[in-house]
Amino acid sequence: MERLAEFVKRRRKQTGMSQQEFAERSGVALTVVRKIEQGKETLQLEKVNQVLKMFGHELAPVSSRELGNLPEKNENPAT
Repeated sequence: MERLAEFVKRRRKQTGMSQQEFAERSGVALTVVRKIEQGKETLQLEKVNQVLKMFGHELAPVSSRELGNLPEKNENPAT
């Protein structure tokens, strides 16, 4: 499973936008984009969702039961 920081950075780069351009287009401060891409843990859900909206996504709570059905982050499903 791809982490939020990796997802946002990869998708932003695919658009060809700098962090500054991306922040302006998504309506958040540059520091928000930087914190997300650095994997900071103290983020406001509202701001994260503003950024994710650029890609048609939204972050929402998931129960631990649902997470139990997902592969561990270090597992490689291809092997």
